[in-house]
Amino acid sequence: MPELLAHIALAASAFLSATLLPGTSEAALLATAAEWPNAVISLFLVATLANTTGSIVNWWLGTHVDRFAGARWFPVSQERLAKAQALSNRYGLWILLFAWIPVIGDPLTLAAGVMRVRFLPFAALVGAGKAIRYGLLLWGLQALT
Repeated sequence: MPELLAHIALAASAFLSATLLPGTSEAALLATAAEWPNAVISLFLVATLANTTGSIVNWWLGTHVDRFAGARWFPVSQERLAKAQALSNRYGLWILLFAWIPVIGDPLTLAAGVMRVRFLPFAALVGAGKAIRYGLLLWGLQALT
């Protein structure tokens, strides 16, 4: 696979992983970084930006949850959304640094939209958390090789 195509595939994986759809962006990042170690910085940036953009889609869906919540394709139950809102209320905006955590991260970003969290603080906190996660993964890969 050419390097450009690997970047595009990584972007797609990272974006989908952050939306309400399942994905494996961590595995995709590690595989492409192992294949192209000289492109680690661009792979890090692509994964971080695409994953953050997917979370922004969740935030946007949350701002329109009244319209989507009853749809069959909408995969977040009212129960998971209520739990995410409770976490957000308890810990405030800083909980968004953990939007990368599987299972609870997607509902957290959706809940942020429901709760009308302002866009810039949302994007900054979510992006920072995702950058830290991907940075640690790449650091671990470098340490093992």
